[in-house]
Amino acid sequence: MAIVLGDHQYGKAENRIVRIVRDTARHEIADVNVSTCLRGDFDAAHLNGDQGTVLPTDSQKQTAYAYAKTVGLESIEEYALALATHFVDDVAPVREARIEVEQYDWTRVDADGSGAGHDHTWVRSGQEVRTASVTVTGTADARRTWVTGGLKDLVILKSTGSEFHGFLEDEFTVLEPTTDRIMATALNAKWRFDGTEVDWNAAYATIKRAMTSTFAELHSLALQQTLYAMGTAALEAVPELVEVRMSAPNKHHFEYDLGRFGIDAQGEVFHADDRPYGLIHASAIRDDAPDAGPAWSQYSGLV
Repeated sequence: MAIVLGDHQYGKAENRIVRIVRDTARHEIADVNVSTCLRGDFDAAHLNGDQGTVLPTDSQKQTAYAYAKTVGLESIEEYALALATHFVDDVAPVREARIEVEQYDWTRVDADGSGAGHDHTWVRSGQEVRTASVTVTGTADARRTWVTGGLKDLVILKSTGSEFHGFLEDEFTVLEPTTDRIMATALNAKWRFDGTEVDWNAAYATIKRAMTSTFAELHSLALQQTLYAMGTAALEAVPELVEVRMSAPNKHHFEYDLGRFGIDAQGEVFHADDRPYGLIHASAIRDDAPDAGPAWSQYSGLV
């Protein structure tokens, strides 16, 4: 029996970068969490401690901050593409680079009540965290690139239009069937693009709108049905999209019994139960989608 070195990678996880654009009196803000990951000729570092091919993680951190200025953060996908391409092209031992980004939204303070927002003051906001990952491999003449986008922790609820009945029962089943229930989840979704010629910000807005509209308008017989319909709607709305993966905890709401106090509140007051919860995973993919390669091979686990 022999023991050999398996897959390995390394990088700088969770660089918290805030970029303020000060070109005019009205400033802009971009707030991101960036993880860099390198894969390549690093066997010697593991086998005998030789660091000759290892670009320090501190150097990766400095590059991530520098690119926030030189490339900018107008779209996190373009930023990640530039960063990943740099590591593959300019650091000889690197054969593959992966960049993972989370973006946090800020809203301008409406200081004067006009709705225009203050020029340089914001409050942290956002219904969800936007995510992206870019994986680049190969030299310029044999380059391959995979881009995923996504969102996480999008809390969404509908107060009716959801049923759950006809399920399999066994000796431990106590759940009552229902034809009218609250359906709520904290959606995590990731989607894969084919190519890089994409209006990233517009695509994100379109995908989010397609998914949330479907959640609202589809009369649901199960969260599983709703998730697949949401993924399908996203694929139909954005031609460059080839695959959508979703994870959705069922955020249960149980009707609270106020009848024992002589109060009639049927279907109006609920207990929001945080755990345990059903956790549903689903995906939708075009039947002609190109191979995913390392698109889903995570580094930090954040996106």
